[in-house]
Amino acid sequence: MKYNFIPHTDIKVSKICLGTMTWGNQNTRDDAFNQMDFALDSGVNFFDTAELYPVPANADTYGDTERFIGDWFSKTKKREKVVLATKIAGPGSYTAHIRSSGFNPQSIENALNQSLKRLKTHYIDLYQLHWPTRQTNFFGTRDYPYVEEKEKDNFQQILETLLKFINEGKIRHLGLSNETPWGAMKYLSISKYQNLPRMKTIQNPYSLLNRTFEIGNAEVSDREDLGLLAYSPMAFGILSGKYRNGIFPEKSRLKLFPRMSRYSSQQSFSATEEYASIAEKYGISLAQLSLAFVNDRPFVTSNIIGATTMLQLEENINSINIKLSDEIITEINSVHNRIPNPAP
Repeated sequence: MKYNFIPHTDIKVSKICLGTMTWGNQNTRDDAFNQMDFALDSGVNFFDTAELYPVPANADTYGDTERFIGDWFSKTKKREKVVLATKIAGPGSYTAHIRSSGFNPQSIENALNQSLKRLKTHYIDLYQLHWPTRQTNFFGTRDYPYVEEKEKDNFQQILETLLKFINEGKIRHLGLSNETPWGAMKYLSISKYQNLPRMKTIQNPYSLLNRTFEIGNAEVSDREDLGLLAYSPMAFGILSGKYRNGIFPEKSRLKLFPRMSRYSSQQSFSATEEYASIAEKYGISLAQLSLAFVNDRPFVTSNIIGATTMLQLEENINSINIKLSDEIITEINSVHNRIPNPAP
């Protein structure tokens, strides 16, 4: 395994991070335990979860993924071996069963304390804001939706609230998720000039089918040392190749949850075919090509992989051992230039 420091900290995390959003829908508690055992034994010391998991989110399964992790900590006594990241969900129709308010002091305190209880721990290593509460373009929205009425700017209040819990020892470090370059810079600026806690990471989508992070956020990441935690590097499994030729395997995510179609456009499938040809040409799997590409990007602190089977998990983790040649990168970029970001 390879490791990076979370920027501006002394915390070293594996370049592969264990994603958990299927635990509770597609994976059982026993599956989750097996994945955590195998990942930790393979050198993966970084687990990422969220209060709203599993996905798709609903009231009946709310918090189950965190509960599975907490039960595993209780059973194995390995909490100190894991760098643990979780997230507070913002308001919206998708999360109406969780909360209707934004990131205010009361909602943050309630969310954090409930996560700590489910996770059976007294602290979170990296606490992340799951998405902006203001109206902006994220979760697959290409263009900025201009609105006359701007939501009240409470960036400073959020950081002041989180500082309280850092001082109490409940949170070690902070991160963003699904954030724009403007939002990231706003947080960094307020932290600097108001002497408030700094955001250390940004968890955004990044894959062969979605390289929008490179448009603005990659420069922020580079110049401000804000590490990317890349999610959906396999584009909901599209980049595994299992959906090629119009096949939707039983128990696969898109078969079970057809509305999760962010990466399922015809352009995405066309680009996937071209990437599959590159993988075949060089004798590696499409999954290995896809993950190795993300692993190799200089702005990626850790690559969040997810799996529903142990075979998938093993292949995903082993991608850390693959180094793509300059020739392969050139061919990947050729496809990207012709079919740029088909799944934003």
